[in-house]
Formats: sequence, structure tokens, C-alpha cells
Amino acid sequence: MIAADVSASTGAPTVAILVTIVATVVVMCLLGVVWYLARTMRVMRQAADDLRRESAALLTEMRGAIGLASRDLERADGLLETAESISATVDSASRQAYLTLSRPVVKVLAFGTGTRKAARRLRRATREG
Repeated sequence: MIAADVSASTGAPTVAILVTIVATVVVMCLLGVVWYLARTMRVMRQAADDLRRESAALLTEMRGAIGLASRDLERADGLLETAESISATVDSASRQAYLTLSRPVVKVLAFGTGTRKAARRLRRATREG
């Protein structure tokens, strides 16, 4: 019986040592994973900070470009309105000139046609007569 007790008592410390070694290896692996995750988080935080800085600069530049485009668009709109106004004024002036000049021109042409016909009749009458 004593021999059985000795082997049982010597097996317990061996199991405890094995469990301790396995637990230590597991803890070391977990510490390695935590260290790797922490390093990855630092890299990601740095990348996010870089992205934030670059996007802020791009956003500022984009706002400036949009402001410039807006001013140019307003200017082009003003030029278009001025061109439409000039076109309407020229159209009105053209119509007024047509109305003003067409009546006297028609009268002069009619007078010229009538004078030509009268002159022909007079020439015929003088030739015949």
C-alpha cells in the first residue's frame, strides 16, 4: 500500500507542473496576440489620422473650387441676361426700323412704278401722235 501511495503522490506534482507549463504557454500566446493587436491598432490609428488630415485639406480645396465655380456661374448668368436684353433691344429696334422705313420705301417704289408707267404712256402718245 505504501508503494501505491508513493506513485500517486509523485504523479500529482507532475500533472501540476504540466498544467502550469501549458497554462504559461497559453498565457504567452495570448500576450503575443494582444501585443500584435495593439501594434495593429496603432498602425490603424496612424492611418486614420493621416486620412483625416488629407481629407481636411482636400475638403478645404474643394470648397474653394466650388466657391470659384459658383462666382463664375453667377457671372455667366449675368452675361447671359445681358445678352438676352441686348437681343431683345436689337429685335425691337429692327422691327421699329422695318416699320418706319417700309412704308416710305413702298410709297417711293409705288411712285416710281407709277411714274414709269406714266412716262411710257407719254412716249407712246408722242410717238403715235
